[in-house]
Amino acid sequence: MYQIQVENFDIEKICYSGQCFRMRKNDRNAYEVVAFGKYLEVHQEGETITLSCTKEEYEQVWKTYLGLADSYDVVTNLVNDSDNYMKTAMEFGWGIRILGQDLWEMIISFLISQRNNIPRIKKCIETICENYGEAKVNEYGDTFYTFPTAEALANVSEEELKGCNLGYRAKYILKTSQMIVNGSFSLKEVRALNYKAARERLMELYGVGIKVAECICLYGLHHLDAFPVDTHINNVLNENYVDGFPFEHYKGVAGIVQQYAFYYDLCMN
Repeated sequence: MYQIQVENFDIEKICYSGQCFRMRKNDRNAYEVVAFGKYLEVHQEGETITLSCTKEEYEQVWKTYLGLADSYDVVTNLVNDSDNYMKTAMEFGWGIRILGQDLWEMIISFLISQRNNIPRIKKCIETICENYGEAKVNEYGDTFYTFPTAEALANVSEEELKGCNLGYRAKYILKTSQMIVNGSFSLKEVRALNYKAARERLMELYGVGIKVAECICLYGLHHLDAFPVDTHINNVLNENYVDGFPFEHYKGVAGIVQQYAFYYDLCMN
């Protein structure tokens, strides 16, 4: 176990913020997550965070994953009284951080997210993990499954993937996996690109449009200027920013304030 003191962090809000599909509350009153082939439990009491890992593993994996390498003070300073909606949304969602998730997992997860709801997305992802990931056992004796590799997904049929309740998304996942395996798309190369270049490159993947590319940039590449626009954010923009969203004002943190707006609209509607 490793314990830290953290301000402006709320694991419950993060869990239900719509950016991570493999985090959930368990019967030990903790929030568990599987990422990078590892299992973590997070207990929170106020600003005290207890993690089921060593200090070394925290520094190497979970500090970045949980967004704890970033300072959120700049967001507080940017959101002012003139932006009433964002001030309310930020106060409501304060404690949410943009996670530093695995690029490959985010590509597949947000392909699955298209025209889908969060409970169903989670179920689909858990199914492909159970079918094509690696089974491991955590310190509590529970079995968990790693996210399947591109090689694992590239070697199954479209019909098998459809059996995971993926529907038309199965062909997106199969062809994207094959592009990674045959070298026509390089995860390493896209990681080295800036936000706009990465977004354009990601849209070369089969089934990836602008919204999915923005999600991957924000959640898988940690480009904090990425600004995914789904139904919730479109509602926010139409109702509160009829003259256009002030991107210049939120330069460098637009993705963070987008997350506050998304979570607020999700919870209120």
